[in-house]
Order: sequence, then C-alpha cells, then structure tokens
Amino acid sequence: MRSRIVMSMLVGVILVASTLLGASTAPAAGKHTAEATPSAEPAPPAEFGTDWHDPLTAAPPIGRPATRSCQVTVAEAQFRDFTPYRGTYAPPRGCGDRWSRVVLRLDGKVWGRQFDRLGYLRIGGVEIFRTSTPEPSPDGIEWSVEKDVTRYSGTFRQSRDVEMLIGNVVDDTYTGVIDVRATLTFYAADRTTGPAATPDRVLTLADGTTLTTPRNSERIVAEVYATGSGGGCEEYWYLTVPDSAPYSCKADKGPYREVQIKVDGQLAGIAAPFPTVWTGGWSNPFLWYVIPGPRAFDVKPIEYDLTPFAGLLNDGRPHRVDVSVVGVPEGQAGWSAPVNVLVWQDTKSTRVTGALTAHKAAGLANSATYTPGSEHRLDTEGGHRLTVAGYVNTSHGRVTTTVSRTLATTSAHRWTDGENMDGLQAVWSDDESVTADGRGPDRTTRIRRTYTMDGTTTLGPDGRLRSVLTLGDRATAVESRGGRRTAWSRLDDTYAGDATYTANVPRDQRHAVATTSERYRLNGSAGCYDRNLVTVQGVLTRDRSDC
Repeated sequence: MRSRIVMSMLVGVILVASTLLGASTAPAAGKHTAEATPSAEPAPPAEFGTDWHDPLTAAPPIGRPATRSCQVTVAEAQFRDFTPYRGTYAPPRGCGDRWSRVVLRLDGKVWGRQFDRLGYLRIGGVEIFRTSTPEPSPDGIEWSVEKDVTRYSGTFRQSRDVEMLIGNVVDDTYTGVIDVRATLTFYAADRTTGPAATPDRVLTLADGTTLTTPRNSERIVAEVYATGSGGGCEEYWYLTVPDSAPYSCKADKGPYREVQIKVDGQLAGIAAPFPTVWTGGWSNPFLWYVIPGPRAFDVKPIEYDLTPFAGLLNDGRPHRVDVSVVGVPEGQAGWSAPVNVLVWQDTKSTRVTGALTAHKAAGLANSATYTPGSEHRLDTEGGHRLTVAGYVNTSHGRVTTTVSRTLATTSAHRWTDGENMDGLQAVWSDDESVTADGRGPDRTTRIRRTYTMDGTTTLGPDGRLRSVLTLGDRATAVESRGGRRTAWSRLDDTYAGDATYTANVPRDQRHAVATTSERYRLNGSAGCYDRNLVTVQGVLTRDRSDC
C-alpha cells in the first residue's frame, strides 16, 4: 500500500451550499466536455486501454452571480522540473474593486507517463490554492478545477507578484509535461447583488514565523494548508507504526497526527489533518484515473479562530506564530504548512484592546497497541481538547469569543509479513464551536467533521494486486443566534473503489480492471445537492443528480 508520488469563514460554510467546500472539478475543454449519462457513453471495455475519461469529481459547481464579469490570467506554464513560474498579477478593469464573487479556475493537460504531483499558487505571498495532479493516460487527459477565492479579495485589489509551482520530473521514463493555465474571474457587484463580505486584510507571516496585525483588528482567523507529502512515510502517515512493530514505515508513537498552531509559544488551536489520498495512492493508480479521492485536487486549509488572542496581537509588535504536526518523528520532514491570516478591522476604531481570559487544554491522549501474529495489528486511539476565550473592546461594544475544539481518532491497521496484505479502518473526528457574545443574542457556529478510511490491498501469488477502498468526508454545520438555529448544512462526500492489476510488469501487460464511484450530497437551509458518479475501466457509466 504505497502512494506513487514521492466568522465569515465559518458562517459561509453554512450559508452558501454551492461553496461549502469552495471548489469543483469543472468540465475540461477537451474530449469529454459534455455531461455524461449512461446512454451517452460506450459500454466499458473488458479492461483498461490507453485512454479513459478525463478526471472529474461530483462536487457542486461554483455559484456565479448574473453580473458583469472580468477575467485575468494569473499563470500559464509548462512544468518539467521544480522551477517555479513567476509573473505579475494586475487587478481587473471594468468590474470595480468590490466584487460579489471571485472564482479561480485551473485548466491542465498532460499525456504520456507521469506520477501525481503537488502544486500551489500564491499571489502576493498569499497561498490561494494547493492541488495535486491526476496521472495521465498514454493518449493524454485534460482536467479543470474551480475554487471560490472571494475571501482573498483584499489581496486582489493591488498588483502583486505571482508564484506557481507543480514540481515535476521529466526524463526518458516519465514523459508527462504538466501544462496549466490559471485564471481569476471577477463578478462585479451591482444594486441587486452587493459585494461579498470578506476580510479586510490577508496577511502572511514575516519570514514564515512572525505576525503583526493592524491595531484595530476585531476578528482574526488563521488558515493552514497542512499537507503530508513529499514521498516519505508522512505521505501516508495514517499507516505508520511504532518501532516495536515490523512494518516498513515507522513513527515513534504511531499514526496519531494533530496540526497545532501556537502564538508566542502558547497553544492557540488544534485540528485533525484530513487524510488525503493522492492519485497514485494505495499502490493503485487505477483507483483514481477518473475520480480522485476527496480533496485531492483542492487541498482545503485548516481554519483556526484566533480572535481570543486579538487583544494580545493588537499591540503593534510582531508575535511569533508556529505551526507543528504532533506525531512526526523528530527531525523528519514530510509536512508543508503555509499560513495565511485573515483579519477583520474595526473601521471606527484606531485601536482595539482586549485580553485572553481563558485557556484550558486537556492532556493529549495517544495510545498505540501492537499485537503480533500471522496477521499483525496496531490499534490506535488518540484525542485532544482545547478551549480558549478572550474579549475585544470594539466601537460597537465588548465582544467575547470562545473557541472550543475536540479531536478524536481510532484506527485498526492490519498487515501480514511482507505486507502482501495491508489494511486500515480509521475514523477521525474534529468538533469545533465558536461563540461570539456581545450586544444582543450570542452567535454560535458548531461544526462536526468526520473523516473515514476503510480499505485493504492484497498482492496474490499470481502478482495480481487488488485494492478495495472507501473514503468519507463528512461535516455538519449549525449556526444559531440566542440559542435558536438560523442556518444549517450537512455534507457527505463518499468515494469507493475496487481496482485490480498485475504488478511489476510493463504497462501494456497489467490487464487492469476497476470500478470507482463518488456520491456528493449536500443538504441544508440553502437547498439540496446530490450527484453520483460511477466509472468502469475508466469509462463513465453513471452521472446522475437527484436534487
């Protein structure tokens, strides 16, 4: 089982169903542009050939207002190595500077043979997009990903430097050059569609370590694009075992991981990382050729509400901000964690004062129990709890913000000698509550996140490698005011795959077969969305919407 490559924010989760996750795979401008139906596609072949359907996901499209739009190309490049693309962004003309929506679109194409690769796009140092790429067919694929990036409007109002990189290696064996174009489309505000409510500033950490906020900041949210990757064991951290267990990937205390953020050395936020499976994952690219795992094309940042620390941060001095991943062996690389800081300012005040009033962290629990046998087993349980509270004195009164977060993990990892059978069943939960109490009824947002992984890979004596895998990305969000529910949403994004091929033979002798599917359901006060995709041997056999 190996990967083949080396509160506006919270309230927006609830109120805008089409952008709960903020991204979708849009139709590529290639050979499979029409929406597929069972009757529109040919019957699937007996096994994979040299071509298959272009990659797509079941995620909802980005909603667009019916207003004037302007498009800006921010990057256009072919990636052959690890040289970043560098350019310059200029704001659009003709759509004003207060937009109702801003949509990023990445169009990509690649052919030949290539691993999946990781990439990012930064404008003015702000990371607005992190992605991985699909693995190509010999005949070539095209794909597109869209993301709502309205939250970064403060960055887009001025000319900025652009940096983009999809690290790649091209040689006699791995021939795929990754050709991409990234654009931003700005939708103007008008009398019927006003400008979106967005942060006033988007900051990055000076030298990657220090933050200086405006002295009138009344709300502060950090977002961290935490990614376990790079070809080492942290790319599939959920499979690591303690030194006492006979397995190829070691970590001192097993697979428990937690992404922490600290302010001046004090724990300010905790989160469970999403167990992303890249498009070469589980030693079986046939699982992902058409439908990627959840979030593989658009890595979601972890959000931490740092408003309880605003009174401390608003003193005009630089403060140290550190992000670390609990469980990574000391001195071992493998995680990337760039940080953006979103700031809302009190325009009627030159200085917002305040203080941290509560800080309670329960002890971090992490136990990994190894049981030897003909089938080895590692059972892991872990968890952590943190509550912080603080107030700010604003022009509209004192506001106290309380943030509570509770993490829990359980997993059972089973494998045989030689790892010819390797299986994992795991559940991660990340429950968060943010309450703002000021004048009027208190406002509370609660989000319950659950991530699941249930899969097994087996390598038979005939060299046939089979992977059966189910992944789940679920979240329930509820907003209330004065104890009464005002908005809600429920997400269930489930991927399932079953793929078999002959390992360690040339590509044309693999005789691969695979059935994969994704069902993306989103319900709530903003409406209903339900789409189901199924592929067989790379042919899209079902594309059905039930809402």
